[in-house]
Amino acid sequence: MSTSKPKPQFRNVPPPEGSKAASPYARFIPREELGSFATWNPGNLAGEGGQQPQQPQSGVFRAPPPEPEKPPVPDIAAQLKAARQSGYQDGYRDGLAALEQFKQSFAVQMTAQIGQLTHSYGQELDALQQDMARALAVSATHLARQIVRTELTARPELVAQVAQEALDTLLMSARQITVRVHPDDHPLVAQGAHDVLQERGARLLADHSIARGGCLVESDIGVIDASVAARWKRAVASIGVEEPWTDAAEDNE
Repeated sequence: MSTSKPKPQFRNVPPPEGSKAASPYARFIPREELGSFATWNPGNLAGEGGQQPQQPQSGVFRAPPPEPEKPPVPDIAAQLKAARQSGYQDGYRDGLAALEQFKQSFAVQMTAQIGQLTHSYGQELDALQQDMARALAVSATHLARQIVRTELTARPELVAQVAQEALDTLLMSARQITVRVHPDDHPLVAQGAHDVLQERGARLLADHSIARGGCLVESDIGVIDASVAARWKRAVASIGVEEPWTDAAEDNE
């Protein structure tokens, strides 16, 4: 049967007589906890600049905080270079925008001017074409007039055909028909249109007021002017020309 050893008994040793009991909050401070504290020296009582020294905290003084770092001195040259580069880029961008706007405005202006020029050119060309057509028509009528005059002189018997066409134009109900021709054309019409004159019961009369190559048919319902001047006027009017059969020189003669 084993026996257990008695445990040692510990007790507090009372302090010596006349001494003050230790505070229960007093303890030993390790060295690693004193890194941010400085040892207090009696020579620092006045402090720098007449200032009072820092009050100790728990018997330990803190070191003064480090001075704040001064801001770096600005680089004027770098700032000027950056400002110059920024201004160049802004100016280049604004210049491109102004150039594009100018090109658009110039294109619109040139298009309008070219359109006006084309329209004006078209109008002038149309007027020139009309003038050329009118001049060509006048020249053609002058030539045709000469041809007709030559044909009437060379073939005076054509007046008989003119008289027949005039009588055919007259209505069948017409009565009291009279055909007036130039005295030199009277025998030609009497011979060439004899059958038509008899069929319509028309009289053939010589009239010095009628130019050679034409005739004037009168009836109770109207008059048919088949003179050379009247037929010529109707012919040239169909092509938009007003050229008389006789010109001013011939009228004076």
